[in-house]
Amino acid sequence: MTDIRVVLVDDQHLVRAGLRALLERAPDITVVGEADNGASGVAVVRTHRPDVVLMDVRMPGTDGLEAARRILADPALSGVQVVMLTTFDDDEYLFEAIRAGAAGFLLKDTDPDGLREAVHVVARGDALLSPSVTRRVLAAAARSTVARPERLAGLTDRERDVLAQVGAGRSNAEIGAALHISPDTARTYVGRLLGKLGARDRSQLVVIAYESGLVRPGER
Repeated sequence: MTDIRVVLVDDQHLVRAGLRALLERAPDITVVGEADNGASGVAVVRTHRPDVVLMDVRMPGTDGLEAARRILADPALSGVQVVMLTTFDDDEYLFEAIRAGAAGFLLKDTDPDGLREAVHVVARGDALLSPSVTRRVLAAAARSTVARPERLAGLTDRERDVLAQVGAGRSNAEIGAALHISPDTARTYVGRLLGKLGARDRSQLVVIAYESGLVRPGER
């Protein structure tokens, strides 16, 4: 993989400086821009078109959720992955970010290795679904969501099986092992699901799995 280009959006200078220092210890990660609020963050992203944006949830003025929506709705920025940074337990707020297409969530107290690995994960096009905060957010949202099974009407039984595995936060290798198919075949099914369900990325497939009732809180 070529260098991963990152933009940092956080209203605290020290937080941005710390993230930059930790990220750039990896030889293949470069921070190409910074912003201290959502509106300027969108502008910086449009200028640099990075691979990954680390976006604080709570900022004065235009907050992280609105900034993420603008970035993820812009066809010119279709290759940009947004990860929400949070220290808060605002599950509904975070769920709206993933519904908009955010690749996942990262707690600000994540250790340095976890931070760098998170950037690598989303740069590869995978959803950042491992942290407990993501599972909690999706589960909380599912409890208040009316199931819409009709969303899955056009799927085959095997595609439903794969979607359920994606909804449980499993990787392609884990899906392959669970369903006795190869990781490449699992990847093919995931790509097919993205097209059939009109999902931007893997994280939106997780939302659909929960919203349709295919996966329920507490299921793994």
